[in-house]
Amino acid sequence: MNDEALLRYSRQIMLEQIDIDGQERLLAGHALVVGAGGLGSPVALYLAAAGLGRLTLADDDRVELSNLQRQIAHGMADLGRAKAESAREAALAVNPDCDVRAVTARLEAETLAAAAAEADVVLDCTDRFESRYAINAACREAGVPLVSGAAIRFSGQLAVFDPRDPESPCYACLYPPGEGADEELRCAENGVVAPLVGLIGCFQALEALKLVSGAGRGHQGLSTFDGLTGQWRHFRVPRDPACPVCGG
Repeated sequence: MNDEALLRYSRQIMLEQIDIDGQERLLAGHALVVGAGGLGSPVALYLAAAGLGRLTLADDDRVELSNLQRQIAHGMADLGRAKAESAREAALAVNPDCDVRAVTARLEAETLAAAAAEADVVLDCTDRFESRYAINAACREAGVPLVSGAAIRFSGQLAVFDPRDPESPCYACLYPPGEGADEELRCAENGVVAPLVGLIGCFQALEALKLVSGAGRGHQGLSTFDGLTGQWRHFRVPRDPACPVCGG
């Protein structure tokens, strides 16, 4: 790091859990962020600000007026633009030294597997079960940690699935395929309070930062947040030996 980088990241370097070595790991790290909307916006901005060296932002959607209530990486001037490109520009405005790549096509099958395999951590910032299952399978195959977030109405949740840990479950252990997909809740149909996605997205960014830098211990189990009461709840999630993705 040069003098400018030492100054930029000085408040993190001061933390004994990160120090110079952890910051160097962040600068050499690569995160794949799938979804550049409500969750992906704070994820992209905070990871860029924290000095993660490389970000890949993937989203095939475009910015709409109804997004601006909560998707803070986008503004009025971005209406109609690809979300991945708009979020890339916002992240670079925060930290021009971050290498940010925008992927404006949906990552599926081989492209998703390849993108996950290149990353040190994957952050699922989508709002569809289909996408979440595909991302989970790609991360298990690549052996890459997955930080999963969700937010709807006044409720949020976060979980970290790390295939490097033999005791760690995967997303399909928590939500077995076929159970609940018909009751899928999405912001577009059910609404979401604006700061909630920021809270969960920041939680995701923190877990990714810890995983890449080596600070602390990764999140265990499932955490849920009730925005109406301000209460967090934590649940242990065991690995399912019959899971179709990671079982056996």
